[in-house]
Amino acid sequence: MAVITGAASGIGSGLARAALARGMRVVLTDIDGAALERFAATLEGVVSTCTVDVRDPASVEALAAHAYATFGQVDLLFNNAGVLIGGKSWEIPAERWAWQMQVNVMGVIHGIASFLPRMMAAGRPARVINTGSMASFIASPYLAPYSASKFAVLAISETLALELQSEQAPVSVSILCPGPVQTEIFRETVGMKADTVSDKTVGMMRDITVNQGISPDELARRAFAGIDEDQFWIIPQPEILDTLYRQRADNMLSRRNPSIAMPG
Repeated sequence: MAVITGAASGIGSGLARAALARGMRVVLTDIDGAALERFAATLEGVVSTCTVDVRDPASVEALAAHAYATFGQVDLLFNNAGVLIGGKSWEIPAERWAWQMQVNVMGVIHGIASFLPRMMAAGRPARVINTGSMASFIASPYLAPYSASKFAVLAISETLALELQSEQAPVSVSILCPGPVQTEIFRETVGMKADTVSDKTVGMMRDITVNQGISPDELARRAFAGIDEDQFWIIPQPEILDTLYRQRADNMLSRRNPSIAMPG
């Protein structure tokens, strides 16, 4: 059984279709209940829906209670809900910084806090999959809140993996770090300040996402392949990340100043 947050669209929708194609039962969650129900109506298989605000620990705790009451177990938890805003770091309002951190970082933390104790108590193999990004490894100009949040998701995931190894727990961890995927994650970003350099840069990244990104279904196929192989690092587009990360690592080891790279 799989639980997927942020399931009404984008990567979450692809993960939902892939899980159902494997015969899994799924609990789909999103903050947009109407969109979630419209999406669920397009699916075939055993599906339960739950409107959840991942920023709210009580909401996520209610999700966990619902999932276990409905299906009795959780094999895969996809902490996938995420948002993106852009702009100049010094111009982005504090409340927008906070919103992105609450969704992208605290949403993962709340998922871990509510589900992991139940997974461990079950004493059976299970997995937590946190959605990071190439931005978990590579900082990009005009995406400071997003980059900061995804760096944090990587640190949380890697730390959790080490802790579970130390505890000899049956639960495993993966971090899913896509490059460009054909989603609407940039829709709220461009236009915050018209005709600025940041708008143009983020607009270019949106175009790359639309024109060069893989589909959510292909992303999900690659994600499940990584899960099948018990991978912590699920990197669906390594040909993009490997080049950029080698450049960053070489800059660090050589003590060179940062240079611009554009992750997905």
